[in-house]
Amino acid sequence: MSRVAVANHAKLSWLLLRGALRRVAGRANGHPLLRWPLIPLKADRLLIAPQDLRTADATRATEIYSGRFAFAGKVVVCDRRSIFEMEPPSEEWAAALLGFGWLRHLRAAESAITRANARALVDEWISLQGSWHPLAWRPDVLARRIISWLSQSTLILQDADARFYRRFLRSLLRQVRYLRHTAGDARRGVARLQAVIALSYAALCIAGQARHIKSMTDWLKQEIDRQILPDGGHASRDPSAVIEILLELLPLRQAFASRNIAPPQALQNAIDRMMPMLRFFRHSEGTFAHFNGMGATPADLLLTLLAYDEARGAPFANAPYSGYQRVAASGAVAIVDTGRAPSIEMSLDAHAGCLSFEFSSPRQSLIVVNCGMPAIGRENWRQLARATAAHSTVTFNDASSARFVELTTFRRMLGGSPIIGGPSRVTVSREDSSDMIVLRAAHDGYARRFGIVHERVLMLSADGTRLYGEDIFLDAEGEPRVLSTRDEFAVRFHLHPTVKVTRLTDGHGVMLMMPNKEVWTFSAHQDRVDVENSVYLAGSEGPRRAFQLVIRGHARTAARVQWSLQAYPAAGAHADATPQMQDEEPRLPL
Repeated sequence: MSRVAVANHAKLSWLLLRGALRRVAGRANGHPLLRWPLIPLKADRLLIAPQDLRTADATRATEIYSGRFAFAGKVVVCDRRSIFEMEPPSEEWAAALLGFGWLRHLRAAESAITRANARALVDEWISLQGSWHPLAWRPDVLARRIISWLSQSTLILQDADARFYRRFLRSLLRQVRYLRHTAGDARRGVARLQAVIALSYAALCIAGQARHIKSMTDWLKQEIDRQILPDGGHASRDPSAVIEILLELLPLRQAFASRNIAPPQALQNAIDRMMPMLRFFRHSEGTFAHFNGMGATPADLLLTLLAYDEARGAPFANAPYSGYQRVAASGAVAIVDTGRAPSIEMSLDAHAGCLSFEFSSPRQSLIVVNCGMPAIGRENWRQLARATAAHSTVTFNDASSARFVELTTFRRMLGGSPIIGGPSRVTVSREDSSDMIVLRAAHDGYARRFGIVHERVLMLSADGTRLYGEDIFLDAEGEPRVLSTRDEFAVRFHLHPTVKVTRLTDGHGVMLMMPNKEVWTFSAHQDRVDVENSVYLAGSEGPRRAFQLVIRGHARTAARVQWSLQAYPAAGAHADATPQMQDEEPRLPL
C-alpha cells in the first residue's frame, strides 16, 4: 500500500471516528438531565437586529398564514395542527422549516397579522421542540435558526407582551449556549463557519453577552483563515460557498459597526478577497459557473452582493489557490477547473471535474456547461452529478478522474462522500497576447489506474468569436505515447438546455442555435461528433433535458483530439454542408 493510500486511510478512519463521537455527543447533550442549564439564563433585551440580505416574497406570507409550507420542492399543509407536529416529507424540507429563514417572508408583508403569526409559530416551536429535537438542535440547523430569530426579531417582538418577550429571550439564550458547546461538532466548511457567525451575532446583539465577543472574534478569525483562501475562494472549491458566506459576513461587519466595535481585520480582509470572486465565477449572461456543487444561480442574491462591491473592477484571470482559470475576451468567457480535489474533510460534496470548462459567448449566451447540482433533491442526483462524465472534459473507460467513498456509513456519519485518489499533480500555464489567450493544463487523475495523463489546451481569439481546443493524451511520464490497452476516451461537451442542435452531414460537426438566434458551429476536424442525451441539473426550475456532444476514440491510435467552437458564419467553415435537424428528443439518463 502506498504512502498516500495509508495517509488517506488514516484520515478516513479519523473522520469516521469523529463523526461517531459527534453523534454520541449529540445524544448525550439531548439527555433530559443536560438539556436545561443549572445556571439561570438572563437577558433583558436585544440590542440590535442584524440585517438579512436574502430577498423576501410577501406573497409567501399568505401561504404560511393559511398553513401551507413549501420548502425544498415539497409542500405540507397543516390542518388544525402545528406544523412542528407534522411528519416532514424530507430532511431538506425539515431543515428549512426548523431554520426559520422563512420568517423574512412574513416580515415583508408588514402587517399586524403576519407579526402575530410569526409570534405564534415561534411560540409553538418553543413549546414542542424548544427543549430538544434531534434535527432542530443539530448545529447547522441551530445556527440558521439563531441567525433568523435575531435578524427577524423586530418582526417577532413588535407588539409582543412581556411574557412572550421573556420566553423568547430565554429560549434564544438556551440555543446560543447549546451551540457554543456544539459548534465545533458542525460539519467542517460552511456549516462550521455559519455556526461561529451565529455565535458572533449573539454576542453582539443580546444584552449581557459582551463578555463572549472576544472569544467569538478569535474563533471567527480561525475559521476564516482555515476556509477563505488567499484568492478569495473557499476551501471546498464550491463557488456557491462564496455567496453563502458573504450573505452572513456583510451583515456581521455592520453589526460590529452598530456596536461601535471595529470589525476584526480578518473579517474585512475576507470580504475584500471574496468580492472579486463573485465576478470571477460569473458568465457573460450572469450565471455562476457550475463546479463542485454549484447549482442554480440565485440571481437576486448575487445582485444584492454585487451592490456591496465598491471596487467594481474587471474580474481577475487566475485563481491559483482555488484552482480555476478565467479566459475572457470581448465578452466571451471560458471558466476552467484547474485544481486538485479539496482536502478529504472538505471534499464531501466536491466533483471529479478536473480540466472541465464552461463557455459563454460575447452576446451573453451560455453554450457549454457542466451538469451542476439541483437545488432540491440533491441526494438523488449526487452520484451522477459528481462523476467526471457530468462535466465538459475527458473521461477514460467510463471512469471518473477521482474516486469517491460511497459507503452508506460515511454518508450518514459525515453528511457526504469524501474524495480519495484524485489528481495529485495539476500543471497550468497561460499566455495572453493581443490576438489570442492560450491556456494549457494537465492532470494525472488517470495515471495510476490507466497510465494516461490528460492535457488540455484552450485558445480564445481576441474578438471572442473562436474557441479552439486540443485534448492530448500522454503516458504517465508525460510523453506523447499511450501503451495501456484500457485507453478508450470520451471528450464531452454538455450543452445548455436552451441550445438547439443541428447535425452537419459530414459527421464532424454540428450547428448550435441560441435563444437569441446566435449561431455557432462546433467542429472536430478529424473525428466524428456524436449528439447524445444529457441533463442540466442546475436549472432554477429543476433538472432539464439537454444534449451533449461526444467525441470517442482510443488514445493509442488518436493521441490528440482537435476541436473548435466558433461564431457562424465563419469563412470557409462548412460552407457546403447541408444541415440535418436533430429530431430525437433528449431523455433523462437512468
